[in-house]
Amino acid sequence: MTRRLLLSYLALALLVLAGLELPLGYIYARGEISRASQSVERDASMLAEVTEENIEKGNLEALPDVVGDYATRTGGRVVVTDKQGIVLADSHPAGRTGGDLSAQPDIARALRNQPTVTTTTDPDGSEVLSATMPGSSGTTIRGALRLTYPMAEVTGRIHRIWGALALAGACILAAVALAAFTLARWITRPLRTLEQATTQLADGHLANPPDSTTGPPELRSLAASFTRTATRLQHLLTSQQAFASEASHQLKTPLTALRLRLENFEPYLDPRAHGSLEEAVGEVERLNRMLHGLLALARLENTATTPEPVDLDAVIADRVAVWEPLAAEQYVTLAVTGLPAGRVWAIPGAPEQIIDNLLANALRVSPPGTTITLHRAPGAELHVIDQGPGMTEADRARAFDRFWRASDTHHDGTGLGLPIVRHLVHASGGGITLHPAPGMGLDARVRLRPAAETGGLSAKAAITVLPQSAPSHGSQSGAARRP
Repeated sequence: MTRRLLLSYLALALLVLAGLELPLGYIYARGEISRASQSVERDASMLAEVTEENIEKGNLEALPDVVGDYATRTGGRVVVTDKQGIVLADSHPAGRTGGDLSAQPDIARALRNQPTVTTTTDPDGSEVLSATMPGSSGTTIRGALRLTYPMAEVTGRIHRIWGALALAGACILAAVALAAFTLARWITRPLRTLEQATTQLADGHLANPPDSTTGPPELRSLAASFTRTATRLQHLLTSQQAFASEASHQLKTPLTALRLRLENFEPYLDPRAHGSLEEAVGEVERLNRMLHGLLALARLENTATTPEPVDLDAVIADRVAVWEPLAAEQYVTLAVTGLPAGRVWAIPGAPEQIIDNLLANALRVSPPGTTITLHRAPGAELHVIDQGPGMTEADRARAFDRFWRASDTHHDGTGLGLPIVRHLVHASGGGITLHPAPGMGLDARVRLRPAAETGGLSAKAAITVLPQSAPSHGSQSGAARRP
């Protein structure tokens, strides 16, 4: 922002300087040319009177001295002709007398008593101011005089003034740049400290609050407001983290004790009540799994971890080896297809939990004799495809909502498994969608970023990796323990 402010100030100063100096230089150049033209015209008129007087008296020998003296003093060139246009005197060393110039337009006009002042080009290619005046007394024409003055000196003066204007403009721009840089730094200092503070806050801890003592009043007020908000947010996050850590210890014991007490009732109950007791124990187990899921989501949202390259193929092979015995017990086959996926960006431990949750959900709904396929598609995309009853489009749209379970499910899931998976995938920089599988079943597609992509993931992801021994919870059907 400092650079943009500096460039805007310099652009404005340059625009003002251009609006002032360009017209000034142009007016000065026109003025110099006008003054030079008037001076040449005046001198030509004076010399024409002197030479006309000498021609009238027949004193032609004095003409070379008159024109030569003037040419020596001013650097101009003077040519004098008689009334027929024959050259009588020429101040140029190479000039010759006796030549006929009556055919030249300016001489012809002067012999008709019409003066001419113009800019022309010498035979050597240099630009000159030319003034041609008739040598006359009244209506009597006795000759003509042409005075040419080189434009080099006038052009030199014009170039010098342009150079002075450019130097003055450069000095002004340098002064403006220094003042603008100081002003821009003063304006953006609170923004720089605010940026650093937001980065620290995104990492989970605000060590250096933004500076609210310097800069414009609006930015000081913004920095102060941000500090108050960040302090409040840190307090809330600390409280939530404390609750998550304390609740996991405080609630596990009562639930375990409640289950033991219910199981201890079994010998004393009428056999007809055993079914209700089993349902009560099941509800306690479901409550315990829900508690684990809620605490997991709380940790997911409160802890920051940076994605790093992970070998997805190795993770798939490891998790399939772990899940194969449980799948075999249910007469379900696990198959891995597709090309190797390579390394992907992921939260440490996230790919294992993603695959575990998706496999647990697939196993719950897979009939015996079917196959669960883990297909590796191009672009670091993993498909977990089952051959179960599948899900309707409306159910797929709501499958990632917390605590949502399909109305026709017969499993005791908590509705937190897929939300956890979505948190893990999004925190790893990827995405997950549900699609109908070919024929029947569900296709869960997980897309992660290939580790070959440059830049990685700069943002910190709010995530905590669950321990591998924790049970997985499915949104679409129910929960199953990991092997």
